[in-house]
Amino acid sequence: MTLVAKLLILAIAGQVLLTIIILVLMGRERVPRVMSGEIPLQDIAVERTAYPLKARLLSNNFDNQFQLPVLFYVAALLALWAGITGWPIVIAAWAFVVLRYVHAAIHITTNRVHQRLAVYATGLAVLVILWLLVLFPILLA
Repeated sequence: MTLVAKLLILAIAGQVLLTIIILVLMGRERVPRVMSGEIPLQDIAVERTAYPLKARLLSNNFDNQFQLPVLFYVAALLALWAGITGWPIVIAAWAFVVLRYVHAAIHITTNRVHQRLAVYATGLAVLVILWLLVLFPILLA
């Protein structure tokens, strides 16, 4: 396996790690509140509004990790499958992952929506570039 293929796999692992980190942080915010009885189960059975803001932000961010990143996983796995893992693809993949970490950090701390949107939009643009870098070699082969 080439170095660039390994680096692409590490980018995938980096995105998976972010999802797990957010899940753990969310659990640390939510589980103790439910276990102590501070938040009754029936209050969270259908919606999250009973949780404090920090827990809701983490929960929303966790949901975000199953939106754009799903398209990232597909593109990265398609690149690996097709054997087209060059430096541009690896750089785009890592740029996307780094932007997801920045997005998550903004989301679960200050939650400045304009900053978060700018990082999200940049990540989306990088994801589009990644898809183009993966699709063109496959379709033109």
